[in-house]
Amino acid sequence: MLDIKFLRGNLELVRQSIANRGGKVDLSEYEALDAKRREMIQEVETCKMRRNEASKAIAQIKREGGDASEAIAEQAAVGKTIKELDEQLKVVDEKVQEFLLDIPNVPHESVPVGKDENDNPVSWTWGEKPEFSFAPKEHWELGQELGGLDFERAAKLSGSRFAVTYGAISKLERALATFMLDVQTGENGYFEVAPPVIVNSDALYGTGQLPKFAEDLFKVEGQEAYLIPTAEVPLTNLHANETIDGDRLPISYCAHTQCFRSEAGSYGKDTKGLIRMHQFGKVELVHFTRPEDSFDQLEKLTKNAESILQKLGLHYRVVTLCTGDLGFSSTKTYDIEVWLPGQDKYREISSCSNMVDFQARRAGIRFKDKGQKKAQLCHTLNGSGLAVGRCMVALMENYQREDGSIEVPEVLRPYMGMDVIEPMEKF
Repeated sequence: MLDIKFLRGNLELVRQSIANRGGKVDLSEYEALDAKRREMIQEVETCKMRRNEASKAIAQIKREGGDASEAIAEQAAVGKTIKELDEQLKVVDEKVQEFLLDIPNVPHESVPVGKDENDNPVSWTWGEKPEFSFAPKEHWELGQELGGLDFERAAKLSGSRFAVTYGAISKLERALATFMLDVQTGENGYFEVAPPVIVNSDALYGTGQLPKFAEDLFKVEGQEAYLIPTAEVPLTNLHANETIDGDRLPISYCAHTQCFRSEAGSYGKDTKGLIRMHQFGKVELVHFTRPEDSFDQLEKLTKNAESILQKLGLHYRVVTLCTGDLGFSSTKTYDIEVWLPGQDKYREISSCSNMVDFQARRAGIRFKDKGQKKAQLCHTLNGSGLAVGRCMVALMENYQREDGSIEVPEVLRPYMGMDVIEPMEKF
């Protein structure tokens, strides 16, 4: 959420940033509400002055032994007006807050202006595309032929956009998640957390999923509770309405969880395979930092996510999201896109974002140094380190052999207990 003082003093900047994002928030409604709010505050202050004057007059009249009934009536009338204005002001304040919740973050000055993903510039690449002496298959075909992926039975159990994995493919998924956590905690300095996967609405308001993206969430019937779309939500809200000791910053958390998304608006997209699922595993990285350090932390977080792909020997590129493709809460985002030879394209496997104080203001996350009188808002960052299912997709497509088997990358062999994934017995 933007600071109301910043918004009031930078209306044209915010209006332009919304336009650059392709948004449709009409700030004239906010301007009218804010003008009414300030007018009412001034009226309340004037009434309070009148009430104080009436109180002094009553005291003076009583000291002189006179009749103070008229002044008392005046004081009562002004008090009633103040109460009515306070109630009206509360309604206006709530409307202003609701409006603020719908305004996206302002893109950083380094973010390129663009319409959509086609305008995202490539910032850097790592590795080379693998070469094959045969036509590489897509992961869903490989998985089904190996006997490790089952979409039909998943549909019988849960509907579309779910999968059942078997045998070595299940083990591969588990191995990847454990490997990612080991690297992030053992080499990159993250503290592992195992959070709940059901959160309340306050947590989702805090990170910006509510109210704007309610249709993308799975809600628990009869409760103000939701399945998490990403572990960013519980990890960031660990410190909601807290003041962190400044000496503890930066704080870096990681967690492997199942994530749940309705994929509203994605009808007809990625209907085959594991790319766009309702349920998927992900290792999430979240940073809490000082304002002056947050963009350095964004570079660090991105490198931490990249380190997984480098250890796995997977070619990828990093793009800087343009204004039209930028997430609601983010001021700057790098997308890491891994190469998928079966699909002959790059696919996003991690988004690494700096939210500056946008989430911290919504969730009340502050820090204070020793001797400091006033607490400051933290800056928060998050990214995938990595999306487990998509990483499995990349491994299957990049390490496939002509006979349909899949070579296991060397770093995963201690986790897998095998060098090659070969066809399994089908049930």
